[in-house]
Amino acid sequence: MATANGRRSIFVTGAASGIGLAAAKRFAREGWFVGLSDIDAGGLAAALAEIGPDNGATFRLDVRDRQAWTTALTAFGETTNGRLDALLNNAGVAHFGFFEDQTDDEVDRQIDINVTGVINGARTALPMLKATPGSTLINVASCAGLFGAPKMAVYSATKFAVKGLSEALDIEWSRHGVAVRCIMPWFVDTPILRAGSQGGNENIADSIRAGGSEVYTVEEAAAVIWRAAQPGKDLHYIVGKAGKRMRFAARFMPGAVRKQLRSMLQSS
Repeated sequence: MATANGRRSIFVTGAASGIGLAAAKRFAREGWFVGLSDIDAGGLAAALAEIGPDNGATFRLDVRDRQAWTTALTAFGETTNGRLDALLNNAGVAHFGFFEDQTDDEVDRQIDINVTGVINGARTALPMLKATPGSTLINVASCAGLFGAPKMAVYSATKFAVKGLSEALDIEWSRHGVAVRCIMPWFVDTPILRAGSQGGNENIADSIRAGGSEVYTVEEAAAVIWRAAQPGKDLHYIVGKAGKRMRFAARFMPGAVRKQLRSMLQSS
């Protein structure tokens, strides 16, 4: 297994694909040592090949498992001499469809991965982050955490939770010298967009196309994450101009947002 050899280090969840893989590639390109973690062992091997075997190490990790977190971060620390400059809590899932049509398993899976997984990562990584001067916790939420998205009610709820957690830890962890950042992407071209509804053929991507909304690239998301890892005072980082427009509208014109979303839902 490769070692950091004094390089700055980042541990990335959901690193086998999507935003996690794009971020891993960006940080490796910038000279960081990357801990790649995911439940997809084959995807992890491919990801390591993409960033270069000397630039990282792989760890099979189910973010719902606290003990697995301890095992993975302990092993990663052995490759970095205990250094953890950033933790990227990126792993997430979505299920598309009306609230009452989603199964109990689908509901639990979203909450367990998107919320409990992020909490597990933050709690497990804190000692290493505290021991690394200038470290950063980066949580990936979503613009679905700005205003509740129809047919994504549970997913939206989980992203509101990640946003709230990040805001609280930003204040709490200032006493440890650990920065906290919350990434809020608009729709990004990842496997999540292919999440379908129970018993149907419609998925998130279909809904986006019907509404004429922009879709951004994983590289654009990775660029925002890279910026968030640099010294600064911002807490929230929006990916995409459409997300910035939504943040403005949700804050100053919430009634208009509700009306537009209802209209989109009725016409779908």
